[in-house]
Order: sequence, then C-alpha cells, then structure tokens
Amino acid sequence: MDKTYSDGLPNPQRLGAIVTIAFGIAMAVLDGTISNVALPTIAADLNASPAESIWVVNSYQIAIIVSLLSMSFIGDLVGYRRVYQIGLGVFCLTSVLCALSTSLEMLTLARVLQGFGGAALMSVNTALIRLIYPQRFLGRGMGINSFIVAVSAAAGRTVAAAILSVASWQWLFLVNVPIGIIALLFAFKFLPPNQDKSVGQRFDIPSAIMNALTFGLLISAISGFSQGQSNVLITAELVAVAVIGFFFIRRQLSMTFPLLPIDLLRIPIFSLSMGTSIFSFTAQMLAFVSLPFFMQTVLGRSAVETGLLLTPWPLATMVAAPLSGYLIERFHAGLLGGVGLGIMACGLFGLVLLPNNPADADIIWRMALCGFGFGLFQSPNNHTIISAAPRNRSGGASGMLGTARLFGQSTGAALVALMFNMFHDNGTHASLVLAGSFAVIAAIVSSLRVTQPRAA
Repeated sequence: MDKTYSDGLPNPQRLGAIVTIAFGIAMAVLDGTISNVALPTIAADLNASPAESIWVVNSYQIAIIVSLLSMSFIGDLVGYRRVYQIGLGVFCLTSVLCALSTSLEMLTLARVLQGFGGAALMSVNTALIRLIYPQRFLGRGMGINSFIVAVSAAAGRTVAAAILSVASWQWLFLVNVPIGIIALLFAFKFLPPNQDKSVGQRFDIPSAIMNALTFGLLISAISGFSQGQSNVLITAELVAVAVIGFFFIRRQLSMTFPLLPIDLLRIPIFSLSMGTSIFSFTAQMLAFVSLPFFMQTVLGRSAVETGLLLTPWPLATMVAAPLSGYLIERFHAGLLGGVGLGIMACGLFGLVLLPNNPADADIIWRMALCGFGFGLFQSPNNHTIISAAPRNRSGGASGMLGTARLFGQSTGAALVALMFNMFHDNGTHASLVLAGSFAVIAAIVSSLRVTQPRAA
C-alpha cells in the first residue's frame, strides 16, 4: 500500500525519485536533439532526401506539443506517477521501433509514437518534483531539474557524435532501452502517488482534439515559415488555428476543469511567469540558431571552434540553475528572473558589439554571461509556475510550462528565418539584437511579479 507524505519524501526515497526523474527527462530532451547530427546518415541509409529527413526531428517535436496538455490533464486525473511510468514504457518500446525502421515513413511514425512517450514524461515531471521535495526545498528540486535539462540539451550533439563514431545510427535510439528499463524499475520503487485529485474531473475528448489541432497547426505553420514553405499553406494553417482556437478557448471557458488551464492564467503571478517563460525561450532559441552562423560566417571560425565557443553558455547555465534553486528560498522569483534575464540581455548585446576580429576570451565571457543569466531565471520561474497552482492542478501547470517552452523555442527559430530573409548578410546581427530585445521584455515582465505575493 502506498504511503502518503504531506510534504515531500524522506531520504533515501527522495534521492531515488529524483534520479528516476533525471533518467526520464534526460532521455526525452536528448532525443529532441540527438538525431539532428545523424540526419545525413539516416537520409542516405533510408534513401530519403535531406528535406524529407527533417521530419525525423519535426514529427517528434510536433507529437510532444499536441499531446503535452492532454498528458498533464490525465496526470491530474489518474496520477502523475502512473503517467510517468507509462511514458517510460512507451519511450522504450518506440525506441526499439525507431531502431528497427527500414523506411523514412516507418521511422517518422515511430518518432511520433516516441514523441507521445516523451510528452508523458515532460508533462508531469515538474508536478512530480512538487511531490518529491518538501515545499521549503522545492526550489532546489526545480534547480536540479533545470540542471538536468541544460546538461541534456548541451550534451545532445556530443553524445550523438560519440555513438556514431563507434556504431550505426540505430544505436542513437537503442541506447534508450537499458536507461529506460532502469528508470522504469526506479519509478515503481521510488515515485510517490498524488493524493490531491479533483472530484468530478473528466477527460474531454473534443477538447483534446481541438488542442492537438490548434497547437499542431500553429507549430507546423511556424516551422513551415522557418523552412520556406508555401505562403498559401502557412496562411491556411494560421486561419485554421484562429478558427479552431476560438472554439477551443470558448469551450475551455465553460468547463470546471479545462484541458487548457485558462483558470490558472487568471492568477496574476502564474500568467506573468508564463509570459516570462515564452519571451525568454524565444530569446534563447533566436540566439542558439543564429550563433553558429554568426561564428562561422561573420567571425570566420571553423565548425570545431564554433562548437567549443558555444560551450560556455550551457556550462554557465549548469552552474546557475542549482544556485538559483537555493536563492528562491530567500529572494522573490520576479527579482531573480529580472536580474537573470537582464544579465542574459547584456551578454546578447555584448555579442552584437563584438569587434571584427575578437579574441576567444571576448566571446567566451559574453557566452557565459548569457548562460548564467538564463540559468538564474529558469529554476525560480519554474518554481513559481508550479507553486502558484493548487496541488490538484500541478499537472496542468507542468503541461503549461512545457508548452510555453516549446512555443517560445519554435517562435525563436522561425524569427531567425525571418531575420535572414529581411536582412540577408546582416541576418545574424539582427537575430542577436532581436534576441536581446526579447530578453529585455522577459526581464521587464518578470520584474512585474515582484508586486505579487510569493506563491505559497
């Protein structure tokens, strides 16, 4: 029989639970980037064009975005632990399917299914952290989670290159299987149940369908724009988003327990934190996509040098994320976010103002400034989003957090394409200026939260 803990888990169960979360979220984040490196190899092996092979990445991301809120709602309904365990099982099985794929169509379908597994993991991981850690130490748990995400995102290309140096691309997916099995065993042993479930809560299938269509078409339109697809198709997708989205939101407003937690957006500190998250991740992706071009075409650095010079950003984030998790116990998240995003903006504008032939040190400290500022904001912001929601709505808050991140990143990538089309040779500079501007907006929105009481 499950034990119920009113405020977090005791050690060593807490340690086992956070290791379980670490394994699952690391796999989900890694698989969002790890296949990028192998796309040319996969395309050649499966007789596909480079443009077609992009769907190996896009199908995974779209599957996550269309199912994230539904998965988080189901977590509120049946328990976060159960959703996480099912997500681990699906992720393992679909990783095998990816490795066994003999055509691009088969691999794309397997990646869609894998994306659903990844969505199950991402949708409830922060809700589980709220159960794992005592409220007074929740910031530390969020700091560890942000650290894991930063490490996984930074390590994706390195891990992929290491695997491809000794094995075929299929092992990019097979490596998930032993890790997933260990995580699943840990999940059964260590993850806690959530006892605070809402009475009368029901899963609404029409809402889930409208949610999938709204966010799926929106991300498809944004991705299509960044890839230069037909303007007619993109316009048609945006019109469909507007129509379906209108009826979707209208339906949510009439529901006691909406799939899209509009009721949570009525909490000022929650909605301000969501805005901060969207603007900051837009800034981050604007920089991440444009910086490799900036390093190589403007500064004349090689691909290897570019990889090394980009490394200080995630390294600084890894340092700042756990630190900010401790600082949230003493300082308001709005203040930490405002300062952190202000530091990030200074780093981004510093990169814009680099001289024509900068020394490596000039680039490194600016990159580190960006990463440290981003890490200082992220953990307190996640902490506030989760803490502002009632305990029985932690899944909805967790799903909104993931949706904000993915929407911001997709928007940032599309804006880079727009800057390149508008400014041509100066597109990289324009992208970095826009990234800095979004970071400033995010800092302002975050600072507005200081007037709000801290989440209980």
